[in-house]
Amino acid sequence: MARKSLVPQISSNIVEYVQTNRMQQGQHLPLQLLADTFRVSRAPILSALQKLEGDGIVRAEPNRGYFLAVDAENIALETANDDIDAAGDEAIYFRMAEDRLSGKLEERVSENELMRFYDVPRTRLLKVLHRIADEGWIERLPGNGWAFRQALTSRQSYEDGYAFRAVIEQQAMLLPTFEPDVEGLKRAREVQTALRDGGFETWSRADIFKANNEFHEMLVACSRNEFFLDSIKRINRLRRLIEYHITIDRSRLPKQTAEHLHILDLVEDGRRNEAAAFLFTHIMGASRIKTPKV
Repeated sequence: MARKSLVPQISSNIVEYVQTNRMQQGQHLPLQLLADTFRVSRAPILSALQKLEGDGIVRAEPNRGYFLAVDAENIALETANDDIDAAGDEAIYFRMAEDRLSGKLEERVSENELMRFYDVPRTRLLKVLHRIADEGWIERLPGNGWAFRQALTSRQSYEDGYAFRAVIEQQAMLLPTFEPDVEGLKRAREVQTALRDGGFETWSRADIFKANNEFHEMLVACSRNEFFLDSIKRINRLRRLIEYHITIDRSRLPKQTAEHLHILDLVEDGRRNEAAAFLFTHIMGASRIKTPKV
């Protein structure tokens, strides 16, 4: 398993590598090349690249890998201050999620109200709001107002959401149009392996939620049916807020990722009926474990 201290160290090494080679925005950062360069496995490299993606230094492109998002000369050197700012933003982000679920925040809010409520400057607030907007649980209104979108906020709605996902994802896999996405399966295997091999201890709640969402959405996308995929994306957006409200039990994540990898094995072996049945059981099992008392 990757040590907790390894990800920051590898992240710094990648930044130093980029700066030494005077790399430019858009250049590819091959996973295996970096693993060979720093003499580590691909798992800590992937975790480090995901951290750098969160810092805005690299960007991920589906089925293509990671690319430099800024020129080497423009990468900020004051990483300590960056880490402090990031931690502060993360705290505001989760406070806002909790406050929305508890009813402290109305459906419609203004930037001025939020600035006073969280005692933060507009620039930091906007950074957090834009992140939330990208995730789909708030939207900007004309002027400087914002509106929270519909979300799952009750125990029953959360359970119903899991039941809906179990049925839809199983049936999507059984459609005659289902065709495995080779690159998508490969990418999912890399992410889930990295999550199993240490990422479950170090990744943020948001990164874990994103990795698992992308896994399930990738499988549904293989159905080649846009209505199935749209429905799963919608339910994932609706449950995002309540997922962040749950205290994450990291001890169960290795088992969860092992089940994800087993599903990939079944799909790649052409055992689609078995994969669909196991997927249904996997989702309903997660529902029994994770359903919150809200």
